[in-house]
Amino acid sequence: MNQQLMQVFKQLRGIWSQLGLNQKITLFATTLAVMAGLGSLVFWSSRPSYSLLYGKLDEAEAAKVVAYLDESKVPYQISRGSGTIMVPADKVHTTRMQLASRGVPRGEGVGFEIFDRSNFGISDFVQRANYLRAVQGELARTISQVESVESARVMIVMPENRLLVNDKNRPTASVFVKLRGTLGPQGVNAIRFLVAGAVEGLQPTHVSVVDNSGNVLSDTLEPDSAVGLTQTQLEMRKKYEQYLARKAEGILEAAMGPGQAVVRVSAELNFDTTTKVREEFEPDSVVARSSTDMEETTDSLSPAAQSSAPGVESNIAGETNSVTAVAQNNNRTRKKTKTHQYEVNKTTSNVTQAAGGVRRLSASVFLASRMTGTGTNRVAQPRTKEELEKLRKIVQTAIGIVEGGERKDELTVEEYPFNENVANEVTQTLQKEQKWQFGIQLVQTLLYPIAGLAVIGMLYRTFKRTPDVDIPLGAPVGDSEAGNQTSNGKGARKEAPGVITVDVLNQLIRENPQNMTHAIRGWMTRGQTK
Repeated sequence: MNQQLMQVFKQLRGIWSQLGLNQKITLFATTLAVMAGLGSLVFWSSRPSYSLLYGKLDEAEAAKVVAYLDESKVPYQISRGSGTIMVPADKVHTTRMQLASRGVPRGEGVGFEIFDRSNFGISDFVQRANYLRAVQGELARTISQVESVESARVMIVMPENRLLVNDKNRPTASVFVKLRGTLGPQGVNAIRFLVAGAVEGLQPTHVSVVDNSGNVLSDTLEPDSAVGLTQTQLEMRKKYEQYLARKAEGILEAAMGPGQAVVRVSAELNFDTTTKVREEFEPDSVVARSSTDMEETTDSLSPAAQSSAPGVESNIAGETNSVTAVAQNNNRTRKKTKTHQYEVNKTTSNVTQAAGGVRRLSASVFLASRMTGTGTNRVAQPRTKEELEKLRKIVQTAIGIVEGGERKDELTVEEYPFNENVANEVTQTLQKEQKWQFGIQLVQTLLYPIAGLAVIGMLYRTFKRTPDVDIPLGAPVGDSEAGNQTSNGKGARKEAPGVITVDVLNQLIRENPQNMTHAIRGWMTRGQTK
């Protein structure tokens, strides 16, 4: 085995000594390039892939994580910009579980893990304080997950438990947020409702939100305050105007093309809440309410009057012991009463008009003139009155403008040539940037193949320009033939001079394989160089 290696080494050294200067330089450069490529490939393949372990940690918690990684001898990387901690991908989950067993990282404040350890003998006050701390910590961690919030702190004030309940003492909360962007009204409302839903008896209006710049974010959201009401009205009006303008521009773009019309709408909204009570009487429509029929009959007896002369008999007529008969009259009285009650038909309507009604609409439509020609011959061609009237009707119907009514709406449509210089410059700039980016991508895509082809071409030209080297074979061809004929002796046929037989070639290869290699190479390339 060692002899074979030594023989191969000798052959390689002989080949190297026979090469020209250009060939040696090319072979050396190619060898270095191949070794560098293989070394880079081995380096990148053996390099571990790093994945995110934790991000956006507090400095104290990040220090604890780094201390554990140093203690466990786990390789890690820390980005300078965001402060994220990266570890090898195969150790992410294991490292997180081991850190969680130590309670690292804790996040924003202390959460419900404060009750993991049983503490005997603590008072009820301390227990309630720990519970409040846990709620504050959990809320702070949850709020920190909001996209625009970097960190948060929550403070909750709970009224003391007393025998006499006071309705004025209600729980309140304040939230401090450190923002990395802009937190809109929806985000502020979300934080307030989140905190109010986690605390018993807490109302969203009793939660204050303050950012790291000292701005009270919840002040403009109070519905009872004049500032909050004005902000809400402005937002409502702005959204309504934008909605109507988008409707009109969408219809005009479909008819004229994009960028050919600009619509602006001004809306006056009624934010007054009114209640109207209306009563209507119809005298021609009478409705019977009640009817009463009453009939009364009375019977009475009275003595009849007698004509007699005054005297003793007439004076004694009233005595009971008198046997004298007296005549009587029987009277009967009948009374019938009917009572009918009627009412006039009455209609009562109660109408409550909510806030947000439209008092007046006014819109301005700016149309681009039609252009004909190109370059310096480009001129505006105005539209006819019929076309403008059609476009005006379209916009009027789309946004609901009522002309000649109580609201006194107004719509203005004007045509004017737009300034196209800025748009053309922007278009040309974008086209140049797109061409430049396309060129860069094309060069990056074709760079490596072109470089490879260039290297191959240089190698080919270098080998092609190398002069032929005549390598002695160690014995003249004629001598070899003569020796071959004398050794055979019997019946050996003569070969033409200059022709090498197979036996001679085998003998030459056995005697001097190195020279034969160079000779064969010279024979193979000699015909190509001519």
